[in-house]
Amino acid sequence: MTSPPSDWSRTQLVFQSGRERGLHYGLQLWIAWSGHIVADLAWGEAGPGQPLTTNHWLPWLSAGKPITAVAVAQRVEQGRLAWDDPVAVHLPEFHAAGKSGVTIRHLLTHTAGLRQVETGWPACTWEETLRRICAAPLDAAAIPGQTAGYHVASTWFLLGEILQRCDQRPIAEILADTICTPCGMTEARVSLSLEESAHLGPLLAPMYERSPEGLKWLDWQQPPRISRPSPGSSFRGPIRDLGRFYQLLRQAGQGVHGRVLQPATVAEITRRQRIGQFDLTFQHKVDFGLGFVIDSNAYGAATVPYGYGKYASPETFGHGGAQSSQGYYDPQRDLIVAYVFNGRPGEPQHNRRCRQLNEAIYEDLGLTS
Repeated sequence: MTSPPSDWSRTQLVFQSGRERGLHYGLQLWIAWSGHIVADLAWGEAGPGQPLTTNHWLPWLSAGKPITAVAVAQRVEQGRLAWDDPVAVHLPEFHAAGKSGVTIRHLLTHTAGLRQVETGWPACTWEETLRRICAAPLDAAAIPGQTAGYHVASTWFLLGEILQRCDQRPIAEILADTICTPCGMTEARVSLSLEESAHLGPLLAPMYERSPEGLKWLDWQQPPRISRPSPGSSFRGPIRDLGRFYQLLRQAGQGVHGRVLQPATVAEITRRQRIGQFDLTFQHKVDFGLGFVIDSNAYGAATVPYGYGKYASPETFGHGGAQSSQGYYDPQRDLIVAYVFNGRPGEPQHNRRCRQLNEAIYEDLGLTS
């Protein structure tokens, strides 16, 4: 291992270029290489005139999906769930409308055929959201296990409810106790009480969305979005906590019997389970493990959505968050990267920004050959 860069010049250039073009105000970036933390940085602003710090809390959106997936994997290790269990075995009300063949594996590989369900989150209660999903039919022409299409939120509520019925306690408590605490994720939460939100105050940094008038403030640090959990999209915290999650997976993947999962289970959830299938949501071939996006450069490194950049090894696994964030581990390079931009500029712009940032990180570290 050579010394990490002191200035991250290429990486900073990508950030600054995007800032000048109005894609974002700020960026949190955390990197570990060969087991050493080499970057815990915040650049730019939380909002106009307010410097962004490494202690600010930002939404991770779907970059938090693997946390829920690992909680499911824990219960598979314990023999309380199985990957090929029909969902209806655990949620009998899900049996309605021809969904009896949908399994837990289908939920985690985004082949359940329920992309079109309107969950109503965050306006609806958990119970109403679950009722909507369980009552919904499969998408037209969808075949569970065969039709590939990324599910933004619907199936992750099902996974959350399965966990709640396994443990007989709320999903926020389950994820905090069985994932966040063992991983050393001391701040991250899938939801916050009003008291917690008030205590954090200005540390709850806003997210912005690009508009013709510039970056528009989103009220995502306000109730009900901040107080109602969505197991596939509502995790938030300083981005270093997402990096710590991948540190524990790295250790287990290297044969260390960690506090979260056994090495064989990490190998199972991060291997290619869905291979070479065209994803109806992403409109591109994308490979999946069980809750993780696996490097899909074989289908076009310059076009794959939420990719890890052209230098990532084929074993790289992780997940992106809509137009803003990403966390991943490249085992061949022994590299963990977690970052979040506070501006959502649209899918095409973000995918270009995402690729450029990832490639700049590898270039700054000299990991291009």
